[in-house]
Amino acid sequence: MTEINIGLEGVLVGETAISHVDGERGQLSYRGIDIALLAQRPLIQVAWLLLFGSEPSPQQEQQLAHYLLAHRHLTENECQTLGALPITLHPMLMLQAMVPMLELQCQADLDIPVGGKDALQGLIIAAKLPGLVSAWLNRRQGDDWPRRSNAIDPVRAFLKSLHGSEPGDLQVQALNSAQVLQMEHSYNAGTFAGRVTLSSQAPIQSSIASSIGTLFGRLHGGADQAALEFAAEVGNPDHAAAAVADALQRGERIMGMGHREYRTVDPRATLLKPMARQVCAEQAQSARLLATLEAIEAACVAQLGQGASAKGRPAGAIRANVEFYKGAVFHALGIPSDCFTAVFAMARVFGYIAHAIEFRPQARLIRPRARYLGNPPGAKQPPASGRAA
Repeated sequence: MTEINIGLEGVLVGETAISHVDGERGQLSYRGIDIALLAQRPLIQVAWLLLFGSEPSPQQEQQLAHYLLAHRHLTENECQTLGALPITLHPMLMLQAMVPMLELQCQADLDIPVGGKDALQGLIIAAKLPGLVSAWLNRRQGDDWPRRSNAIDPVRAFLKSLHGSEPGDLQVQALNSAQVLQMEHSYNAGTFAGRVTLSSQAPIQSSIASSIGTLFGRLHGGADQAALEFAAEVGNPDHAAAAVADALQRGERIMGMGHREYRTVDPRATLLKPMARQVCAEQAQSARLLATLEAIEAACVAQLGQGASAKGRPAGAIRANVEFYKGAVFHALGIPSDCFTAVFAMARVFGYIAHAIEFRPQARLIRPRARYLGNPPGAKQPPASGRAA
């Protein structure tokens, strides 16, 4: 009997040249360039590389920046639709609802080497996601919305729209690096969900909405919110070991710890941790949360790292993933915890578009099989309740 692999671990379902996850060595690269070399580059530059497979010229980088700026602001109809949604809706559900309803008419020219309609419309969605997130938060807080910024840098523009004031260079660089680090990660659950949608010849907005819905889950992108909220509940680094022990005894997961793909440390977490220390240093509450996160990680390493794990990881390999320390960075930037995953989506959307560009020309309907466990065909069925035999 054929073995069933519900999680598809290790099952090859396609080929990609976009990013490579080397779980054994703990390495991640975009288009063959190590993530450590890309983390300090401008988001626009990395987005072009990711989407089109080559380093952008200064002219191409500038053209992409202006294309995103031209489509950044929400239209009157989009604002009306956003304003009609219940304010209690989680930001990720808001994004999933709004993406299919965005107006995708091009307002600027963009000379792209590949991708056609998927690339052009996908980039309009990418341009509007930060406006949706900031407008949602402004509305929730009772501020005037939508706030608008014409800064050419989309990271700076988002922070200014979010808070209504000019962000510092450290804040802009921290968010830029965090967004680059989480822009793409091969066939993750959200990306695969988008590919399934594309395989039915659905439009790019349906694919991105599918991916965003999948990203919301606690076992995927939603781990960033859960990790920081757990640290807030622990409250103090001195309480971390006991809190971890209690959670493990109850059979609970410590969100943000470990990663299915990496047998060593997640390289994105390695880059985020010192960044978190730098950006949290000036705020007492953020610094305490970061210290608590570090203590939780140390407790997890000590309590989960006794001998080789059942999943084949070497002793001591259960360490923080990208979600774990990202929350501390976002908290220091004044982003509420329930918006962490929405900000994640603002970056990962470029990966979704890249996969749409790559997959669409070769797409085939994804239709797996299931083993049937019900009654055999033709078996006598029991009478329905209340019906005579």
